[in-house]
Amino acid sequence: MTPTNAGSVSFMLTDEQQMLQKMAREFTANEIMPVAAEYDEHATFPEEIFQKALELGITNMNIPEAYGGVGATSFEECLVAEEFGYGCTGIGTSITTNGLGALPIILAGNEKQKAYWLGERLMDQAQFVSYGVTEAAAGSNVVGIETRADKRNGSYIINGSKTFITNASHAHFFTIFAKTDPSAGHRGMTCFVVDRDAPGVKVGKKFDKIGQRASDTAEIILEDVEVPAENVIGEVGRGFYLAMAVFDHSRPGVAAAAVGLQRRALDESVKYAKERLAFGVPIYQHQAIGHKIADMAINYEASRLLVWQAAWQVDNGIANPKVPAYAKAFAADMATKAAVDAVQVLGGYGYMKEYPVEKLLRDVKIFQIYEGTSEIQRNIIVRELFR
Repeated sequence: MTPTNAGSVSFMLTDEQQMLQKMAREFTANEIMPVAAEYDEHATFPEEIFQKALELGITNMNIPEAYGGVGATSFEECLVAEEFGYGCTGIGTSITTNGLGALPIILAGNEKQKAYWLGERLMDQAQFVSYGVTEAAAGSNVVGIETRADKRNGSYIINGSKTFITNASHAHFFTIFAKTDPSAGHRGMTCFVVDRDAPGVKVGKKFDKIGQRASDTAEIILEDVEVPAENVIGEVGRGFYLAMAVFDHSRPGVAAAAVGLQRRALDESVKYAKERLAFGVPIYQHQAIGHKIADMAINYEASRLLVWQAAWQVDNGIANPKVPAYAKAFAADMATKAAVDAVQVLGGYGYMKEYPVEKLLRDVKIFQIYEGTSEIQRNIIVRELFR
């Protein structure tokens, strides 16, 4: 897929984009929504759904055509992420996380690395990759990571651990950030590709989560893991800058998933409020309920426009961190509000598992936490506004 109208602004999707959106929407309706509740209950990893999505070209989307992918734009990824988010953000997270794990290689890898890790491993062998930055003592503060990579005899020996890593239990390799020069602060961090089968790599027990339970989250432990120098992604000491670039590229897609959840909350609320009677009329005719749903619709449309703007910026090579921060913070916060309000609209039924809004409420909270908390997004915005 190639960028269309990349230099102009339009709120109308092209024919190709409409086809992609329709395909993702039908895939979500047929493959994700029928099993979402079951996968959530049993914390089932959706490997079969991933394989079907891979065959259609709606996962691994950002891998360039030269390495077997479709070379989708960020905007196209966001169209798909919204549809997946509508069906189940847990399943959606699992089947799109390769895009995050692959980003360091896409952005900074050399041709040999791209051909092997993107082409052979992710596309030809349909493997999984996880992105390893977060640590127990370093979440929002990326510079605070303690994982070390010490150069020895032409290789690097990595020691440390990563936590809350999506798809870690199923990943075949990881893009890991470690300190190669702890005294250099943010200039002492480097990115490596680490194979799951390398001696010293262990994956801990997966976490039992309140929501997005179909998404696997676990710890990675690295004990004297020897990594060849050829596995360094980008330049030694430039890992922090690479991590920041990854966030600028990944946040629009995460925000788009939150937008999808918002739309689901809105649709479920409209459906229920038309059918449920109170005091002789459908409850949407009571202003307290009608206005709540109107606000959901306003916030959904505004969130989606911010996501589209952030994705447009990425596709046009514009580095302006506050725009993806706008999108991520607003979409996450408004999705959370939408889920809370949807439960309120449905009243007691909204609190019951037989209705989908209960799951939306559990799934949504993580959007204000992962890929940079809502507080961190605001810190970025303040920094950029006062730079």
